[in-house]
Amino acid sequence: MGIASLSLHRREQLRTGLRWVLSVIYFTVGCIHLRSPEAFLPIVPAWVPSPRETILLTGVCEIVGAVALFVPRLRWLAGLALAAYAVAVFPANIKHALEGVKVGGTALGWGYHAPRLAFQPVFVWWALFAGAVIDWPWRRARQAMRDGLTRSG
Repeated sequence: MGIASLSLHRREQLRTGLRWVLSVIYFTVGCIHLRSPEAFLPIVPAWVPSPRETILLTGVCEIVGAVALFVPRLRWLAGLALAAYAVAVFPANIKHALEGVKVGGTALGWGYHAPRLAFQPVFVWWALFAGAVIDWPWRRARQAMRDGLTRSG
């Protein structure tokens, strides 16, 4: 049984589990941004205005997004906002990788950076799926099944 053939119930269980994990990640990282903004200053691109305040704002956004994922009326917007956030912070991830910036006195190598950069689109999908903005890959699978039934029937 592939991921596209999950039942609606199992898909919603998966969505809920992924929502919890994503929420814990964003809440934790948001708290770290608020507690230690100076640690993130070296990876902020030079073109970002007010870097310290931007880091604090991103921490608040992460925490609010993490909590909003559990408010049904806000879930869709939270998923969309966290996906946009993952896109917005990507330049900092790139700078961190390309310039070998030390954070907390530690330089992380490409063994960290390559998977981290490659995983960024997954974070975007994850936020959209957890927020019930998208159902992919299930909607595509359902459509393909319908198309197959239409053509063969």
